[in-house]
Amino acid sequence: MTMKSIWISAAALCGWLMAGQAWADCTPPAVSGEADFSLCKDWPAYPSLTITALSTFVPDPVYGQDGRVGSYDLALAVTTAGSPKPLATYHQRSAFLSDAIALESLELDTARYKLTSDLRAFGVRAHFKGSSRVNPLDETLLSLYVKEGDKLRPVLDRLVVYSFSGEWDGNCAGERSETVRTLEMGKTSSHGYADIIVRSVTTGLVGEGPPDTCESKTTHEKPVLTTLRYDGKTYVLPQGFKGM
Repeated sequence: MTMKSIWISAAALCGWLMAGQAWADCTPPAVSGEADFSLCKDWPAYPSLTITALSTFVPDPVYGQDGRVGSYDLALAVTTAGSPKPLATYHQRSAFLSDAIALESLELDTARYKLTSDLRAFGVRAHFKGSSRVNPLDETLLSLYVKEGDKLRPVLDRLVVYSFSGEWDGNCAGERSETVRTLEMGKTSSHGYADIIVRSVTTGLVGEGPPDTCESKTTHEKPVLTTLRYDGKTYVLPQGFKGM
C-alpha cells in the first residue's frame, strides 16, 4: 500500500468517525412541558447538517384545562456539528391545533425531496388522532421546507398523506375509509421546482349486521395520480388534499 492510499484510508476513517460523532451529538431541544414534542435527525442529503424540531403546547385560555385543547407552536432549525448557533431557523405560532382531534406525534422526514439539481427539501409529518371510537379520525400531514440562507421556508403546507375516518356502531355496522398518499418527484418542473406526483390509494370497509354474524366487505379503489405544481411560493394543493 502506498503512502497516498494509506493517507486516503486514514482520511476516510476520520470522516466516518466524525460522522459518527455528529450522529451521537444529535440532541433534541429541551422541552418545558409534558405535552411538548422535541426531536432531531441527521440530514442524509447534507451529511454535516442536523435538523431539529420543537413543538410547544399552548393551552386554550378557556377550554385548555384538561391539557389537550390548545395549539402548538413550531420551531425548526438546521445546525452543524460543533456550532452552537443554528445555520437556519423557522418559527410558526399556532402551527397545529389540538382539541378532540389531538396532535399525537411529530416526525422529521428526510426522504429524497429533490426540488432542483442542488436543492433538497426536508419534511415534518404531524400525526393527529381523534378521541371518538364510533367516529374515528386519524390524519398525518406532511409539510416540506427548504433552506434559504439563514431561513427555512415552507414550500408544501400540510398535505394529507394518510387519513382514516368513518362512522360505525363500534361493533360491526357502518363504514370506514383509509387513504394513503405517497410522493414521487416528477421529471417536469414549474417555476424552477420539480413537480410532485402524488399517488393516492383508498381502501373502504363496510360492515353489516350484529356482532356475532357481522359481514364485512373491503373495497379497493383504483390508484389516483395527482400532480402538484409550484407557483413560485408554494405547491398548490387541490381541494381535499390540505389538512387543518
